[in-house]
Amino acid sequence: MSVIEVNDTNYIREVQNSDLPVLLDFYATWCGPCQMLSPTIHALAEAQEGRFKFCQCNVDQAPGLVQQFRIMSVPTLVVMAEGKECRRLVGGQDEEDILKALEEAARS
Repeated sequence: MSVIEVNDTNYIREVQNSDLPVLLDFYATWCGPCQMLSPTIHALAEAQEGRFKFCQCNVDQAPGLVQQFRIMSVPTLVVMAEGKECRRLVGGQDEEDILKALEEAARS
């Protein structure tokens, strides 16, 4: 499974209704730390296929989601389980911390 691009139109289907815990990465193309984090998100998506779902949301193309989640800076990672926010990580994160947050969501 690859990383799914999420926007105001497909959010409910891809994130809200997901059977798996979801990592929702709010990013911007002009954001250096976002670009540095993206390979980590893609590597995790490949390594954790079937356990978790990985989505990215371009803040410049999804104003509704930015407002809904009150995104103030990018990158912001939101961990969702059963349609609810479980955890939020702001700024650059390493693979270990992201995986730990996802595993905690899966247990709750």
